[in-house]
Formats: sequence, C-alpha cells, structure tokens
Amino acid sequence: MKHTFLMDAGRWTFKGHWLERDQAPQPIEGKILVAWSQDNWFTMISKLLFLGPSPGSDLIMKYKGRLDSEARHYTFVLQHSQLGPVEGEGWIAPTSIVQRFWSLEDRQRRGGFETIHYVNDNHYLLSSSIMAGHSLLSTLEATLNRQT
Repeated sequence: MKHTFLMDAGRWTFKGHWLERDQAPQPIEGKILVAWSQDNWFTMISKLLFLGPSPGSDLIMKYKGRLDSEARHYTFVLQHSQLGPVEGEGWIAPTSIVQRFWSLEDRQRRGGFETIHYVNDNHYLLSSSIMAGHSLLSTLEATLNRQT
C-alpha cells in the first residue's frame, strides 16, 4: 500500500474532538501541510483550532523527519506547542501509519502515541493520545481529508 498521507506532499483538513478526563469533548479543526525535499526529508506543519463554547489556544506542531524510499520506519523531531521539543518514531504499516513520541524537556514524562488509519487516498482517521507516565491525559480523534 502506498499511503497518501505523510508519504505524498499535500494539504489536508482536520476535524474532530479533543477529550480530557472528566471534560466534555471539545470540537477541534485545522489544516496540515506535508512537504518533501529531494533527499527524503519531510516536513509537516499542523495548526489545530479548538472550537466550541470555551475555545482553548491553538495547537501547533512542526515535524521534520527522514524516511528512505524503501524503509518502513522513520524518526522525527517535533516542536509541539504543548509539549515543547519532542522526538519520535513512526512505522508505515499496510493500512496505517503509527507514531510514538516523547517530550525531551518535561518533568511529567509526557509522551504520546497515534495511529493514522487509511480509509482511501483522500481520507484517513486519526486517533491520538498524550500520556504522563502511565496516565492518559488527553485523547484526540479526527478525520483527515486531502484537499484536491
């Protein structure tokens, strides 16, 4: 399977919900831009907006990573507006892209995990969580749609 999200340069819209313990789901939407250089480096910039009756601050994530054309795994660095500097790794599975990440300068030992599941070339489903140690802090579920 050749994934279109992350693997191809493009623009994506993002729409879903952010969940925190004992809180109502908060609507969130945004945009994601994926770009590739000729030496197999990718950049991905995401800006997510919290909506609803009590909007929060925007969530901004700037990724940079390298993936060789025949590889099925990659590493990346990320500047995350909530977690600060982050490192991570990803695996390209037949029907999903799986990423794990961890904050570099965080006493709470925050990190996370996400799965981006293929539906079709223009549509993916995202499930993501942030944890502190062994405790779940937040969960994000969303749809990703490629802009054509």
